[in-house]
Amino acid sequence: MKLQRHGAIACLALTAVLGLSACGSDNNEPASASASGSASAADCGKGTLNAQGSSAQKNAMAEWIKAYQQKCSGTTINYESTGSGAGIQAFIAGTADFAGSDSALKPEEQPQADAKCTGGAALNLPMVIGPVAVVYNVGGLDNLQLKPTTLAQIFAGKVTKWDDPAIKADNPNATLPASAIQTVHRSDESGTTDNFTKYLSKTAPAEWTFGNNKAWKAPGGLGAPKSDGVASKVKSTEGTISYVEWSYAENSGLKKAKVQNGAGEYTELTAESAGKTIAGAKIEGQGDDLKMSIDYATKEAGAYPIVLVTYEIVCSKGIAADKLPLVKGLLGHAASTEGQAELVELGYAPLPDSVRTKVEAAVKNLA
Repeated sequence: MKLQRHGAIACLALTAVLGLSACGSDNNEPASASASGSASAADCGKGTLNAQGSSAQKNAMAEWIKAYQQKCSGTTINYESTGSGAGIQAFIAGTADFAGSDSALKPEEQPQADAKCTGGAALNLPMVIGPVAVVYNVGGLDNLQLKPTTLAQIFAGKVTKWDDPAIKADNPNATLPASAIQTVHRSDESGTTDNFTKYLSKTAPAEWTFGNNKAWKAPGGLGAPKSDGVASKVKSTEGTISYVEWSYAENSGLKKAKVQNGAGEYTELTAESAGKTIAGAKIEGQGDDLKMSIDYATKEAGAYPIVLVTYEIVCSKGIAADKLPLVKGLLGHAASTEGQAELVELGYAPLPDSVRTKVEAAVKNLA
């Protein structure tokens, strides 16, 4: 299976990020089977839970739901990957019990979300790290490497040919075709777009003047819905370049560019290289609100700089009594070391344990 390619580097990432002592090559048990409480020790509610949002965390959520429902019979948990923007709006409208989002709530969204939490507030709980791959489809061009300034010029429509001098400078030994570049972006509101454009605005502000937003703001390019739509468009269209979560890039067999980090290194995307950037992320929120700030210009040697944090947006208080055990049980499993370890072969990197323990505690405090 394609996903098994992550095994060795995922082991390295778990060792480096979670501080595990070893990964047995012949042991398929979760690395944390006895390290933390999970669904086996969590509340097992009855009934139905409905959530929606981020397509970046679709595969992670499917794995968590499967594992939780195996341990907690009598539960039905639905997660619809409608996109981060749609998920937040569903949470605000009261049609989602929690939302998945690749961006923390914005200042204008926070009071609307808080209004749905009687006696409490809406929390941003990071649950998994999703490295973002720069993917491309150019026949005969392998091992593409790009600086942030070159990436920004490509997606801003300023570099339009594959043999542009800017791309040649980044790839002096490559044979570049004279064909046109076709950029692909998300057509729906997406936290992946928000994170990718935040990366561009932080690392190449002179070349990228469109800020960051869930909606794509730059002119031109092809739009495609959701992460699987972007991956499919790139795979089927020669001359394209786009951004998509690592898991979708791997599942579709797409070529991935090396990206230059703040130390000047062109770095391949692996669980280990993404983990080095994650380790430098800081928590900006207060109390149980755990929104994070990522240093996209990280100078850490070997760090891959484009990563996103995918959150669950959930009420700290005011969760309906019949939903509370389900919410705490599912999210408690997701935040456990077992839940995190389940994801390392799906194209995600685990939360640093210093963050994971805070998320786990916040979930226990939900009421």
